[in-house]
Parts: sequence; structure tokens; C-alpha cells
Amino acid sequence: MTESGFFASVDDVVDRLAARGYLASAAVATTVFLADRLGRPLLVEGPAGVGKTELARAVSAATGSRLVRLQCYEGVDEARALYEWNHAKQLLRITAGRDEGWEAARADIFTEEFLLARPLLTAITGDEPTVLLVDEVDKADVEVEGLLLEVLGDFQVTVPELGTIVAKRKPFTVLTSNATRDLSDALRRRCLFLHIDFPDAELEQRIVRTKVPGVDEALAASLVRVVGALRAMELRKAPSVAETVDWARTLLALGADTLDDDVVRQSLGVIVKHQDDATRVRDRLNLSEAGR
Repeated sequence: MTESGFFASVDDVVDRLAARGYLASAAVATTVFLADRLGRPLLVEGPAGVGKTELARAVSAATGSRLVRLQCYEGVDEARALYEWNHAKQLLRITAGRDEGWEAARADIFTEEFLLARPLLTAITGDEPTVLLVDEVDKADVEVEGLLLEVLGDFQVTVPELGTIVAKRKPFTVLTSNATRDLSDALRRRCLFLHIDFPDAELEQRIVRTKVPGVDEALAASLVRVVGALRAMELRKAPSVAETVDWARTLLALGADTLDDDVVRQSLGVIVKHQDDATRVRDRLNLSEAGR
């Protein structure tokens, strides 16, 4: 099994991710470097929209690696995460070889030719550099964590009919979680841990100006300041960094060069996604719904 060895140093992480539009803090860059150097999976937790998934995409782009993504959800199982047998193809083979007898057919149908690789198996069977993203692992059932342990611990998958398939090249692995439920200690032990929170105002302004070059410095500072105030209101859904960027793009589309009450009122739906949140924001900022 070969290692990934993508990055030469922490500064190399910062520079190469920045070249792909991802501005990494020192803590993020250091943890990414260590995960790469030590060959350990990286568990990234934090609120929605702070760049957890985007980090995996940026590493993939910065290193020229293919991105293999397992999107977790309630009900995802072994057949969707690891592998399943191509039963239709197996049946055709059995039917075509019925004269050969069951034992001959059985030896044939349980081979890799009839195996349908899902994301986890796909990630460890390729020869090329790979970033494996296990996205929103906290949304999957607890039983799915058991499927992950062998892959994350030894980068291998055991298929009872075939044996153990070991990774040809160890993927750089990122698991993301919004912390909607506690993950098992066994899963956490296999990973390096990184918590990403909302960035400070200075970093968020840099992100906005990187993603939306047409926004001037004063306007970027204003919208980041307002977003920070909204996050402090304990809304049902606090505005994410992605929504800050969307808001900046919205202001450009509206031709706004200042963040006055009218502009905030007109574009509030870009950053606030629940009616009760919108009402709370209007009340706090003294904005009438119809305008003044």
C-alpha cells in the first residue's frame, strides 16, 4: 500500500489550498498536513456551511486527485456504502452455464467481475491519488459506523466470498459531521480531529473578496459585520459562510454599493431561511416588511 504524501509542509497546504480558493487557517492547514503525513483519516466537525465539505474538494483539486464521495443519510447501508453483487448479471451467468452445474457457476459468479463497488470500495481499489469524502457521517445510522471501522483503520474491505481487498494506494480521507449525534469512540480513535467554526471577521472578509472579487473592501466589511450580528441572535439557522458569499454576489447583482435598510430587507431571504428567523431579524434591525 502506498501513502498519499500530497503536501510538503503546512505552508504548502496553505498555498495550494489558497490557489484553489480555500483560505485555510493555521489550525486547518496544520491538521490537514498531519492527516496527510500520518496517513490518518480526518474527522471535521462544525456547524453547517463553514467549509467542511469544501475542504475535501479543495484538497482534491489542489492535489489533482479524484474525489470519491459517500453522502450519508438515514438508511444508507452496506450495499450503498461498500459494495453489492450484480444479481442480474449473476443470474444470467448461472442461466448460461446451467449445463456446467452449480459448483462451476458458483466459483465464477463470486468474482470481482460481478462485484459492484460503491464509494468506500471504489476509493481503495484505484491506482490513482484519491480523496475519499464521507460526508455528514452523523446523519447515517449508528450501524454504518461499523462498516467504516475496517476501512478507516486498515484501509481494506473484507468481502466474505472473495477475501480481504487491501488498498493499493491509501486515500486521503475526510469525514464531516454537523454533530447532530455523538459518533462512537471507536470511530473517533481512528481519526485526527478538526473543529471548524465560523471564521473571524477578518478571515471571512478575505473569503468574500476571494470568492466575489467585484465586492469592495468597505462593502465586504459591512456585510460580514451584519452576518456576525445575525449569528449572535440564536436563529434556527445561522447564516453560513456560503450564504455570506451568496449575499455578496446578490449585492453585486442588485448594483448595491452600500448595505442600507432597503438592501437588507430586499435580500434578507438570501441569508435567512426560516420565516420566524426573518421576523426576528426585522424586529431586531427595525426593518418593516414592506419598507418605509
